[in-house]
Amino acid sequence: MKLQLALDRLTREECIQIVKETESDIDIIEVGTGVIKEYGMAIVREMKDLFPEKQIVADMKTCDAGKHEALQAFEAGADITTVMAFSSNLTIKDTLDVANKTGNQVMIDLLEVESRERVEELKELGVNLVSLHVGKDKQHEGNFNTSLFSLIKGLEVEVTVAGGINLDTLPDIIKERPNTIIVGSAITKAENPQEVAAEMRKLLA
Repeated sequence: MKLQLALDRLTREECIQIVKETESDIDIIEVGTGVIKEYGMAIVREMKDLFPEKQIVADMKTCDAGKHEALQAFEAGADITTVMAFSSNLTIKDTLDVANKTGNQVMIDLLEVESRERVEELKELGVNLVSLHVGKDKQHEGNFNTSLFSLIKGLEVEVTVAGGINLDTLPDIIKERPNTIIVGSAITKAENPQEVAAEMRKLLA
């Protein structure tokens, strides 16, 4: 299992510092939506330049203008860009087409998706990477719930999970064998980010 560090609600300087501290224990760097809105594609480029060995996710949360936004992300150095599952099928197909042509990937964010039929439809469109995601606001009702895995059971898709994951909730999530664990504030807001990342890496080993 891979560990993806989500950088959100942070300054540019904080993003760079936290990645430097945790670099040896993370596999993927996610430049969060809020960070992209603050600093634009420049910070995606900077992350790729500073950490060329790491995969970079641009969390664009695209829901329209798929071709344009996918090109923006990939041309800035992102290996993966995110698209919302509620987007039109045409938007999703456009982003997949760009990814195929450029040798990159699209991650479909299943935020608020409760229909397995929609996930099956996405699979038919050519989607092979999805994110089971509990949004920041909804985390007030509870963090990631493993019942979400019912959406993808039996489907041949790469699965990432995100939503308030921490050292306490991680063991139950690991039992479901997702491909990638996405962790944000449990690491970025920790007193010692490197220590928390290292503990998580041990659990994922």
